[in-house]
Amino acid sequence: MPTTLSLIAPTAWEHPADRAALNALRALPGFDEVVRRVFGFLGERGIRQLFLGNAVRVGPRQRPQLDALYTDVLTTLDWPGGTEAIVNRTGRPELYVSQTPFVNAGAVGFERPFIVISSASLELLDDDEQRFILAHELGHVMSGHVTYRTLAVLLLMLGLRNLPFLAGLALMPFQLALLEWYRKSELSADRAGLLGVQNERAAMAVFMKLAGGGAGADSLDLDEFMIQATEYETEDGAWDNVLKILNTAFRDHPFGTVRAGELQRWVASGAYADIVGGAYPRRDGTGSRPLGDDMADAAGYYGQQVRTVVTQLGDSLDRAADAVADAFRR
Repeated sequence: MPTTLSLIAPTAWEHPADRAALNALRALPGFDEVVRRVFGFLGERGIRQLFLGNAVRVGPRQRPQLDALYTDVLTTLDWPGGTEAIVNRTGRPELYVSQTPFVNAGAVGFERPFIVISSASLELLDDDEQRFILAHELGHVMSGHVTYRTLAVLLLMLGLRNLPFLAGLALMPFQLALLEWYRKSELSADRAGLLGVQNERAAMAVFMKLAGGGAGADSLDLDEFMIQATEYETEDGAWDNVLKILNTAFRDHPFGTVRAGELQRWVASGAYADIVGGAYPRRDGTGSRPLGDDMADAAGYYGQQVRTVVTQLGDSLDRAADAVADAFRR
């Protein structure tokens, strides 16, 4: 069984780019107005009806094995309210299974968030991989992501321009900023997922299966997938990085190889081992990192990405200039 992380605070797993992108989103003119209009039009009840019209609620008599697995995850991440809230089901997010051929899961809602996992996910993933997914979604809830992620899901399902109560607002900047944050919030939740399962290979196997499906009658090699993830992130130039940005600008999730690489770097940094070993910020305020450190990490993450692209672009332009000069000399 995974180690219980008593009183763990969400800041323990939150990726610096998640916080930076969310701050940028909140700073957009009109952001608060969009949130107010969506919540005012649909409300908590409308959101639940929209997502739960065709799903089955998990409990002791409904998918009891999945319910027990979910209870274990709540215990490992020490859901606020403690054992009593977990066992008595007072305040813990409800879990639903939806019949769909698409492998997916999500945490949605406003005041009372809930988690939905697809039947295809349960068919594809083994117990530890399911544990990772459940902890991932619980991480979203505990980090307070759910309101903004619900907005993003509505955007993807309906399109902001098809929502009449948002007429008159400049939506493209909001859409791009929302999706940028949505992708970065996945990196935070992946860390929560790993903390919930405490099995690195199971976590990486989830990314592999999300990218390429199950093996069926064939076989899968996780080590080969990790080599592929490294190649995607390292064997490229400036134009490849531009294409990556264009390919992901309107996606809700980062590519599986990117998520695997990001999580692997977090493990290699020693932060994951420190947390499992008991060194992490707690909800009672002990073990907290200074806010300035988080801001520096966020700035460093985006700054390094920009520096890499600019350096590669500079090298490419220098080579192009040299080639043009050589051509004229010849």
